[in-house]
Amino acid sequence: MKTLIQDAVIINEGRSFVGSVLIDGAFVAAVYEEGETPRADGATVINARGQWLLPGVIDDHVHFREPGMTHKGTIASESRAAVAGGVTTFMDMPNTNPKTVTRREWEWKMARAADTSAANYAFYFGGSDDNADEIRRLDPTRVPGLKLFLGSSTGNGAMNADTVRRIFGETDLPIAVHAEEESIIERNRERYINLMGEDLPPAFHTKIRNAEACYASSSRVVELADKMGVRLHVLHVSTERELSLFATGRPLTEKKITAEVCVHHLWFTDADYATYGNRIKWNPSIKSFDDRETLRHALLTGAIDIVATDHAPHLPAEKEGSCLTAASGGPMVQHTLVAMLELAARGVVTREQVVQKMAHNPADLFHIDRRGYIRPGYYADLVLVDPTSPWRVTRENLLYHCGWSPMEGQTFQHAVRMTFVNGQPAYADGRVSDTVRGMAVQFVR
Repeated sequence: MKTLIQDAVIINEGRSFVGSVLIDGAFVAAVYEEGETPRADGATVINARGQWLLPGVIDDHVHFREPGMTHKGTIASESRAAVAGGVTTFMDMPNTNPKTVTRREWEWKMARAADTSAANYAFYFGGSDDNADEIRRLDPTRVPGLKLFLGSSTGNGAMNADTVRRIFGETDLPIAVHAEEESIIERNRERYINLMGEDLPPAFHTKIRNAEACYASSSRVVELADKMGVRLHVLHVSTERELSLFATGRPLTEKKITAEVCVHHLWFTDADYATYGNRIKWNPSIKSFDDRETLRHALLTGAIDIVATDHAPHLPAEKEGSCLTAASGGPMVQHTLVAMLELAARGVVTREQVVQKMAHNPADLFHIDRRGYIRPGYYADLVLVDPTSPWRVTRENLLYHCGWSPMEGQTFQHAVRMTFVNGQPAYADGRVSDTVRGMAVQFVR
């Protein structure tokens, strides 16, 4: 099958230009600039004049909840929401039930995704105190990296320092870390319980999981990785102070230590707890206005390399209660791209930088095979966006299994019109295809 996407504004590799893209099977066959005549005999033609064509988003940080927590979400349900939001590839975290710390559990996820995922997929392998042999046997061309929790969060416990050091010395895989200092969190928790009791409002989450807890852990792991020459990726950076740990003005290809920021840390501040309550409770916590503004600026300086979601759905009932009892995390993959394009429209970043941080850089950082760019010979993972089609997020247009979103009530100016996964229309005309299935991501290592 051939498809010609004609006369779109193509946003790719730092440029925006009017052109056309020919898809042949699973791949981009040709990219034509305005004035060039496409050779598209027999192709289905999509008139995309006035619309934007982007490479599909690669989200390096999701929790799709399967196996073990399918009441919150499944690979099928959350991948459907992903493609509706322009996310064509996801990398799922290991804190499921059971945890993905054995080859058997990792293979189960891969098989499940092959059967049910609308998007392309990859699954991190979790580090633990006793799975060194499992880690040594991993195929680096099929696993994005290892995930280590340096502070406890939903569905996991903090790792001890000896295990972290051992793993650092035994693998060449990228190591992604959740960095929060557990002793500081516990100290803060005890302090505020003694002052206020256990019925703490949502805003106290930021006081308990504060900037000090983030920096103490991030700085320690960055120092260790630098000494040991480890390929380290620090997930969901949330504070101004942490940004001092990461290089600016250097190409991604020259970095061994990189950083990710999540959409919610770019969108909300701690003042929003008054409006949204536990709906914006994540680990790490939403921080101050100054933290958010500095994180936004770090997209321009290059201190932040990737924008992701930390998509982590819970049922509404699980988000109720005090900041001590409500679950941490929320759904975001359906709204990540339009939220970032909204920030671009406000002048926070450019649309070209959105594409760089959400498609190009994830592909380069993880050495993904032929994805993340609009190039001949690359997989046709593409997103067609209407930039002048305002729409409002409502409960009725959500695709998350959990049935809610912290973005409800928000009006976005950009709408995802079509999403192609390996050349096939996975999302079009407001509907997700029931037949399109993603592919396992390959890593060139």
